[in-house]
Amino acid sequence: MPRVGYRRPVIRVFLGHGASGDAASMAPWVNGLRARGLEATALDLPTRKAEDAVAAFEAQVPDEPGVVVGGQSFGGRVASLAVAGVREPGAATRAHPYAGLVCLCYPLHPPGSPDAAAARSAHWPAIGAPALLLSGRSDPFARIALLEAAMPSMPHGRLVTYPGLGHNLKPRLDDVLDRVTAFLAELDHVQPSSRRRAAAARRP
Repeated sequence: MPRVGYRRPVIRVFLGHGASGDAASMAPWVNGLRARGLEATALDLPTRKAEDAVAAFEAQVPDEPGVVVGGQSFGGRVASLAVAGVREPGAATRAHPYAGLVCLCYPLHPPGSPDAAAARSAHWPAIGAPALLLSGRSDPFARIALLEAAMPSMPHGRLVTYPGLGHNLKPRLDDVLDRVTAFLAELDHVQPSSRRRAAAARRP
């Protein structure tokens, strides 16, 4: 049953898994969102180069209004590329832009390779949708100083961090889910016409 006090946003959430997981590994997040009255679905992704997984990601996500995408680590990075419009040559452009992005433990760089941070956030300025990133402050895949420095490049991004956590937010599962639910509820207040005007304003 939905938890008391949560208003159900008229949106659907599609989450990709981490590089070492699969759709089943996203069960705590999907079930938690469903318990809060949201429609949530986990996706199975090919765990190859993130840019090469965008087509498989988008093939599983309906091209309809009110769709929010995201995921854990690798899955969140693939979702961010999709929201930014990074597609293979010749791929069709979505008729309906994504309504939002939620990234759990965004992998800003491989452990011990902080120099990759610039490349992995190069597409962030093209993410026009509201975005919520949640990260552990001790995550070896995202040095907190680099993550905080990169965030201003995402036009409508916000960052929530958790002291004492690394590349796994499950120890704070309920708090993370509550924050994601609140973020999605905010998106529901944005009328479709407002989204269209905002999208038009971002076009060159």
